[in-house]
Amino acid sequence: MRGDRLVSILLLLQSHGQMTAKALSERLEVSERTIYRDMDALSGTGIPVVAERGKNGGWSLLEDYQTDLTGLKESEIRALFVSPSSQLLDDLGLTRTSEEARNKLIASLPSIYRENAKGVWNRIHIDTSSWRKQKEKIASFEVIKEAIWKEQKLRISYQRADGKTDDRIIVEPLGLVAKGDLWYLVASKENGDIRNYRASRILSADSLARTFVRPQGFDLAQYWTSSTQSFIKRLPSYEVKVEVSPLALSRLTFTGRFARVLEMGDRNKENWIPVTLSFDTEDEAKGYILGFADQVRVIEPKILRQNILEMAEAAVAFHR
Repeated sequence: MRGDRLVSILLLLQSHGQMTAKALSERLEVSERTIYRDMDALSGTGIPVVAERGKNGGWSLLEDYQTDLTGLKESEIRALFVSPSSQLLDDLGLTRTSEEARNKLIASLPSIYRENAKGVWNRIHIDTSSWRKQKEKIASFEVIKEAIWKEQKLRISYQRADGKTDDRIIVEPLGLVAKGDLWYLVASKENGDIRNYRASRILSADSLARTFVRPQGFDLAQYWTSSTQSFIKRLPSYEVKVEVSPLALSRLTFTGRFARVLEMGDRNKENWIPVTLSFDTEDEAKGYILGFADQVRVIEPKILRQNILEMAEAAVAFHR
């Protein structure tokens, strides 16, 4: 295992140029102390790994150093040939390019692995589209992509979640992230703050004749993970304890509403299942639970039971 990890460290440093001990430990799922021991081991074998201290420091290989590591494991070949999302490739205009690249990779493999690599395409397929949701239109997607590759600043008009529009925002586009079938632009503002913009809410984007320098050491995947975790922590939470009929249990997470199942208990004497749910607001909880009619009953909070009863009575009176 250690030998594989040392090889992985070399490949990471070759592809990223410089990485901190923390970043390496997270990628390889070991402690930072283990990374430091691995660096000593690499240095002891004559591999020129160097450490730079300071805020923008980290581990790197001496300039122009390259290893001659060759030979792919069968599991690594499978990882390379897992079919990416055809929808996302199409959004990026890379469908044909991806297919051509995979054909070239297959041609470069030893014949003993070639058929196995082809077989991966027929065994795993990734579809990020939802069942009924209409695909969001992105007005200036081509302009955004071009600005990212050319590192050119953008002037965008952005519609916020509250419906208001911010015009003439100047941003430095750092990358695109696909979350499910939605695209987000990660960009730095003029004051240095990095923000996420839902691409479908960018009403217009104009490329400026000014380039920018990407933040040193910026890692899009690591930033997105950290940003997502912070967003989840800031979400409002409204917890509800309910009992669910066995007939409705499988539908709890397939309603199209944002409900999270926090805990599920054992069936009680009446054969109902106690479940703890979390919503963003009480209004979401009321609409969600009312949609199950007599298949979900509220235990706590009691005020929610009364509010749902009033909603149901109002609906009956209105339609009558």
